[in-house]
Amino acid sequence: MIKKALTLFLIVFSFYAQGQDIVKTDRSQVEINPILHGSLALEYNDLTIFVDPYGGAERFESFGPADLVLITDIHGDHLNQETLDGLDLSQATIVAPQAVAAQLPAEKYKSIVVIGNGEMKSILGHNVEAIPMYNLPETADSRHPKGRGNGYIVELDGKKFYFSGDTEDIPEMRSLEGIDVAFVCMNLPYTMDVDQAASAVSDFKPKVVYPYHYRGTGGLADVEKFRSLVNSTAPGVDVRLRNWYPEN
Repeated sequence: MIKKALTLFLIVFSFYAQGQDIVKTDRSQVEINPILHGSLALEYNDLTIFVDPYGGAERFESFGPADLVLITDIHGDHLNQETLDGLDLSQATIVAPQAVAAQLPAEKYKSIVVIGNGEMKSILGHNVEAIPMYNLPETADSRHPKGRGNGYIVELDGKKFYFSGDTEDIPEMRSLEGIDVAFVCMNLPYTMDVDQAASAVSDFKPKVVYPYHYRGTGGLADVEKFRSLVNSTAPGVDVRLRNWYPEN
């Protein structure tokens, strides 16, 4: 009994240590690697995608050069030039809203594709759609005004991956359909609280949801509460808690 328990512990510990997760597709699989806060890496066949690279280039040393980099907004935990400069992005395509693209040194990258809310483009053979992300109520001094930043939906082998970026509980998120994997933020006072995030997820019902970007001014959000709320209101959604803050 003790040996079985120890084996299970080692399996769980190893999983959380490497942080990698797998989503099966019809023809292949997508490897999901939490990095830090709202930053992650996806690996699909020969394609490597970084989302909002942040926290230092050393966090990405185990991956090859990125082919595609998605940046959601201008704030330093999303557009982190120091981290970008430490990565080999000479052959990378950067996808960003105009406010971000205006701050990027274009000569360092293979190309920069500007995409705005509501647009969809085929990039490296995969559909990328920009989804609004903003605070409510909409005010002139909002930290995240509507139209400046992008959430994204990326389609890989028929699977749709949604990255919320810094958003509140907006109708555009609640009305999403057919999302296979969602990454949803929840940190006050910048985005939304756990209850709002759980309520929104219960509405659009992704097959899998990862709470991410959950460090706010009061510390880390209660993601166990998030899981409990989603489990009670949308039991068909697979809530996956992963370690986005390895130093904590």
